[in-house]
Amino acid sequence: MSEQQTVGTIPMETKVVKRESGLRLPYRLEIDPAGRESPWWMTIVSIVLALVACGIFISLNGMNPITVYAKMLTGAFGSSFGLTETLVKAIPLLLCGLGVSIAYRISVWNIGAEGQFLAGAMAATAVTIYFPHLPMYLSIPCMLVASIVAGGLWGLLTAIPKTYFQVNELITSLMLNYVALLALNYAVFGPWKDPKGFNFPGSPMFTAAQSLPTFGTSRLHMGILFAIVGVLLYAFVIRYTRWGYELRLIGANAEAARNAGIRISRHVLVVMVISGGLAGLAGMGEVSGVAHRLMYGISPGYGYTAIIVAWLAKLNPLSLVVSSVLFGGLIVGGYSVQTIGLPSSISSMIQGAILFFLIAGSMAGKFRMRRNS
Repeated sequence: MSEQQTVGTIPMETKVVKRESGLRLPYRLEIDPAGRESPWWMTIVSIVLALVACGIFISLNGMNPITVYAKMLTGAFGSSFGLTETLVKAIPLLLCGLGVSIAYRISVWNIGAEGQFLAGAMAATAVTIYFPHLPMYLSIPCMLVASIVAGGLWGLLTAIPKTYFQVNELITSLMLNYVALLALNYAVFGPWKDPKGFNFPGSPMFTAAQSLPTFGTSRLHMGILFAIVGVLLYAFVIRYTRWGYELRLIGANAEAARNAGIRISRHVLVVMVISGGLAGLAGMGEVSGVAHRLMYGISPGYGYTAIIVAWLAKLNPLSLVVSSVLFGGLIVGGYSVQTIGLPSSISSMIQGAILFFLIAGSMAGKFRMRRNS
């Protein structure tokens, strides 16, 4: 079937083609750009799928996954020693996770907790280097303040370019991690190197007055109180204060917050200082409560793991505690499987797999089933 049309003075033939309708399904799959928050059970499914996927690789290595997972579980939670070691690892994860979470509340993607952790560790060590004879009632508070200030300033180095020059915080925060790492390496291989350390890259050992008290004979130190207080303050501020409401509003709808008169730039600066300060406090806890010195490799990647901790917890204060203990157990469990011939890096593999499936589950929340009309 055809008909003649005229465009200007030029005749044009238009063909009308009837399309045959194919098989019509009752539902169709659509992508919702706004998406929706994945349900709580998606987190559990993601963890299970990650364990299954890692179990396949363990099987290919000639090991029984059930045996390996049982060894990790008993190594992390099967004894008082394992449990206290798990809590020791959970302390920096929880503090860094808190810092990351409060930044994520306003959609600021702070992936620089690792650098902020190292900055706090270096600042705390500087107090012991330049003021070595302070009594405990002065040295510990000074180390606390120095670590929080250093971590906060390191976070501010990310916030200022983002606020005033629209520089992507993912790039600056990531790059600053390497700057902090190089600065730490320079210090422990150079001016802060212990002359009695037999060529070991580390600062002189802290004295008793510069070390956080521990519980009994374990390595569990008073830093756990800092973490608990941080969680309680975070929960209270986010839930019951005006400032917390403003943070939640900015994260939910920045344009609506701006129209309501909220100064988003000021909130970004303050939040990044707090975020960095919490990670810096974690660094102080590690050097003063665990290692008792600043040394090469002081962090096995606490700042990076904290990103997974915060994502797994969906920024919920109580869930942050649970996920921190879970990942602390993964680290300790990774050490325990070395006795059966597997490397401790298996814990990193499981962490990465959990993150992968969490992202996949989050993406699944953007798909909707619609009924065809």
